[in-house]
Amino acid sequence: MERVLSVSQMQYADKFTIEKLGVCQDELVKRAGGAVADVVKEHFVGGRVLVCVGKGNNGKDGLVIADILSKTHGFSVSIFNTETCFFKVFEKDYDIVIDCIFGTGLNKYVDGKYLEIINKINSINAVKIACDIPSGINGDTGEVMGVAVKANITVAIQEYKLGHFLGDGIDYCGKVVCKDIGISVWDDDVVKRIGKTEVKQLFNHRDRNVNKGNFGKTCIIGGSQDFPGSVILSSNATSALKSGVGYTYLVVPKTLYNAYVGKNPECILIAQDLDSDIVDACSLEKVLHCNSIGVGMGMTASQSTYNVIEYLLKNYSGTLIIDADGLNVLSKFGKACLKDKKCQVVLTPHLGEFCRLLGEDKGEVYKDIIGKSKKFAKEYDVILAVKSAVSIITNGEETYINTTGCSGMAKAGSGDALSGLISGVLARTETSVENVAGSLYVFGKAGEFAQKNGCEFTITATEIIEQFSNVINSF
Repeated sequence: MERVLSVSQMQYADKFTIEKLGVCQDELVKRAGGAVADVVKEHFVGGRVLVCVGKGNNGKDGLVIADILSKTHGFSVSIFNTETCFFKVFEKDYDIVIDCIFGTGLNKYVDGKYLEIINKINSINAVKIACDIPSGINGDTGEVMGVAVKANITVAIQEYKLGHFLGDGIDYCGKVVCKDIGISVWDDDVVKRIGKTEVKQLFNHRDRNVNKGNFGKTCIIGGSQDFPGSVILSSNATSALKSGVGYTYLVVPKTLYNAYVGKNPECILIAQDLDSDIVDACSLEKVLHCNSIGVGMGMTASQSTYNVIEYLLKNYSGTLIIDADGLNVLSKFGKACLKDKKCQVVLTPHLGEFCRLLGEDKGEVYKDIIGKSKKFAKEYDVILAVKSAVSIITNGEETYINTTGCSGMAKAGSGDALSGLISGVLARTETSVENVAGSLYVFGKAGEFAQKNGCEFTITATEIIEQFSNVINSF
């Protein structure tokens, strides 16, 4: 498990280390510069280096880096100081450019000479290495503050920062390497990055003397005339490709029942009048014994869908995973019903769906995506998984991010398959923030495997599902 700090948390840790532990600022600068120089030496045996330094501590780090690389490691080093603006230095050829202009504390848009400098850095045909965070990236949100250095490698000083992963940070930071320089972090209320060590516990070795009843029961409810495939993708993720659950039930509209027969023979198929404003309680009662239920995939944002959600909230005592149109009807008809529930609830909105739940535009949500996610999860007593290139998973108290995944997953059907995987995993494990985050980790890794074996333009949700077993075997 890796910690991911906000700018203020890192600033507090710096202050604590200096004032309480007696480590002077100059010593921390020396350590930070040495850490970046070490990373350069690990990747290159020599070469022509341009170190771009600003006027703050990040700039001081840069001077240490330049000194170590030239005097200790034999690199040919030039320094560009943003206060002198001797632009002719950019006319030379370089192998490496090291960005030490701004640190994580940048909170205003880049303009004037700094905009020109960063554009010049980006235009150089060289490997770019950022000290702590690429200049121009907001340390909390990952927002590009007008313009930012596009780094190949970012050396995170002491701890990962939120801006390394959120927003555009994930694209601008390149490979992020975290280096410990002895800054003491005591804050427990930090975001955590889910990793392989935690996730592999979801798939511990099984005894031989077991049966399907040992591994829980899950149910997927969804489908409609307009979106018949969504629920199939969800059910495939739970049973056919083995999330580990023992039983999977599939509840589909009566009008489409024959179309679903045989599509997924591993599922126990149940017909339900999902199109009626009167809840078909007799059919739903057949799945209330399940450990988990996933609902909303391909159901349409209708009053009848809302009625099914409301019925389950009041009558079901397991874990309810609400996705897709299940989320849309909460935005449309009211989310107050989430406070009157008998079951544990997991909501899995993508960023647009989350904005609709909040009733806010994306620009506002981006400014404090962590804070808004925590507040919503706490207010409605749910586990919230906000899906994006980097997903946020929180119950209002504990917060995780998942950084696995790839661009090829940005395709219709991916969310349906993820909901099925979460439903299957939670049917046989404890419903916790960590286990939901672990499910997203597995799904993201499956996407990476699929893209590696195929192409980011052509992989489908079905191909992602097919990689589940390979991901699990890699543990």
